[in-house]
Amino acid sequence: MDPVIQRALVLIATLATTATLFAADLPPRDTRADKVIDLNTKRTFPEVRSTEEWQRLAWQIRANTAVSCGLVPKPPKTDLKPSITGKVERDGYSVEKVHFQPIPGFYLAGNLYRPLGKGNGPFPGVLNPHGHWNNGRFADEKDGSVAARCINFARMGMVAFTYDMVGYNDTPQLPHRQSFLHPTNQLWNLSMMGLQTWNSIRALDFLSSLPDVDTNRLACTGESGGGTQTFILGAVDPRLALVAPIVMVSHQMQGGCVCENAPGLRVDHSNMEIAAVPAPKPQVIVSATGDWTRDFKNVEGPAIARIYDLLDAGDRFHHAIYEAPHNYNKTTRETVYGWFDHWLLKAEDYKPRPEPAYKKESDADLRVFPDGKLPEDALKPEEISAYLVQRQREQWASLLPKDEETLSEFKMAYGPAWEQSLQVEAPDKRDLIVERKTALKHQGFQSTRLVFGRNGKGDRLEGILYQPARADKKKLAILIHEEGMRAFHQADDAPKALAKSLVDSGVSVFCPQLFNPGGAADQARNYFTNFFTTYNRTDLQERVQDLATSASLARHTLGYESVVIVGQGRAGLWTVLSAPVANAIVADAAAIGPVTDEKLLARDLFSPGLRSLGDFQGAAMLALPNPTLIHNTGAGFETKAFVAAAKALSPKSETRDSRLEDAEIARWINQL
Repeated sequence: MDPVIQRALVLIATLATTATLFAADLPPRDTRADKVIDLNTKRTFPEVRSTEEWQRLAWQIRANTAVSCGLVPKPPKTDLKPSITGKVERDGYSVEKVHFQPIPGFYLAGNLYRPLGKGNGPFPGVLNPHGHWNNGRFADEKDGSVAARCINFARMGMVAFTYDMVGYNDTPQLPHRQSFLHPTNQLWNLSMMGLQTWNSIRALDFLSSLPDVDTNRLACTGESGGGTQTFILGAVDPRLALVAPIVMVSHQMQGGCVCENAPGLRVDHSNMEIAAVPAPKPQVIVSATGDWTRDFKNVEGPAIARIYDLLDAGDRFHHAIYEAPHNYNKTTRETVYGWFDHWLLKAEDYKPRPEPAYKKESDADLRVFPDGKLPEDALKPEEISAYLVQRQREQWASLLPKDEETLSEFKMAYGPAWEQSLQVEAPDKRDLIVERKTALKHQGFQSTRLVFGRNGKGDRLEGILYQPARADKKKLAILIHEEGMRAFHQADDAPKALAKSLVDSGVSVFCPQLFNPGGAADQARNYFTNFFTTYNRTDLQERVQDLATSASLARHTLGYESVVIVGQGRAGLWTVLSAPVANAIVADAAAIGPVTDEKLLARDLFSPGLRSLGDFQGAAMLALPNPTLIHNTGAGFETKAFVAAAKALSPKSETRDSRLEDAEIARWINQL
């Protein structure tokens, strides 16, 4: 296994081990498909026992959030081309109209509120994403007013910028709830949540660029869907000094809009853990009795507070709950004003700060594009998607490895994308549970049936281990087939087909039964409804994990140093994707031909983010310089980038157009 990938996977596995330390038995059957998690499934905060453990978990959450939102590797930051116009001055503040381009041809609009009469600054800068109000950033009602908080932040001595959700007000290029819905978008990690997170990052770039803003005192606060934007930005952008997500962080509802559900985001973590990631930076969270945050005082609040206490920063976290419906009302705003006053403006003590009377500008006067006409270079919806895909293609091509230095850079860029997209961990010895069955003696070899799995993960795997009498004690071949392990053993557990060829040649063989053998479809596990992939793993992700678990079993329990994963039929494609956990692979490309988005929607090949990391070639290159043999590439299976990289970095790696016979595979493995 590659050392870079191994270190990251061990880190993830360590987190899994500490979280499930006291679960000591495998379930009587594999339970991973028993329950489909959704946005309303109640979640629990993991038990964290040390600062080091939290730092590891926080690192994983940051990485997973960034990958989920399409931010790994980091997209290039293009010229914002900001426009600030229409300044009006009021009592203690000014208001201006703003637009800029987070990506070329996509316009994000908002309003900028600045202090008057308080000198030239620099002042703290506060981002203000809004929730799903009918009127967007223009909302001004009893239960919430975006203008009210921006006006009063400015009067207090802060620069406040509020900007549109996509599809609202002056940012109409994509409809809010109807964009990025085609399943192929998941392959590229394209989502409304990802685009809005990028908008927030670029909004922070814009705010930071202003000469009257202090870049060491940046903050973000928003309500409901804006609260989601706030804690997601807090997880992925370290520039924020303070966050205030309002009426959103909950153990029982994670957000019901497409802008809050990116693929992979909450498979292992909920909004509670994501909201805790900024610790020990100051944070205030307000909840309400009339929405899904009603239990915050007893559930979410204490859980997050424990993380702050663990970091000796208990005084930097404050939470309050008020008897009210879903809101960012006057009482909530006054709580936030006081917290910002204390931590950003250095007021001696924290206490709610009263909100004076204010008058919002008319909607018409706040509009950036009052006639609804955007500049001529504004992209159409399909052009926005095409740009985002092309940006990823170009970035991947620019990072292709050519030597050891560029290989290291490629792994740094795409290793996290592979780990988080495929949701892989490499369990260590403490996290493996093995039930060893009675071994059978055969002529010249021994067969042993094993049942194994990870501690507390719900998996229960079976496998047959073949050990020749005169075997290489350091090398093990793991064989997989789309039909399961029956493809490699007879009724008396004697090996057949490729397993027999390898055993006869002196190579030990392990044949595991991976998740959902045979690939039976389960209608409850529909990948493309109810944000399934935000909360659950696909069959492919589970199978790649099973291969990682099998490789860990081989190394930590069975004692083999070199693990070769061999996949036949369609399972060869799963093998390529598991290459980073192996010391070598032999993969049947199943003559799939050119890889297209549509082909990767097949149930056994679908994983969000697969195209973003370069699909099969990307995974194979992450395993370099380990030997890789990909055969049966047929007419059109893409290997050009891999072949070029392997030629420079891995002389034992090769590709073959035709399908190799079992004897040829056995010979190649014996020569390693």
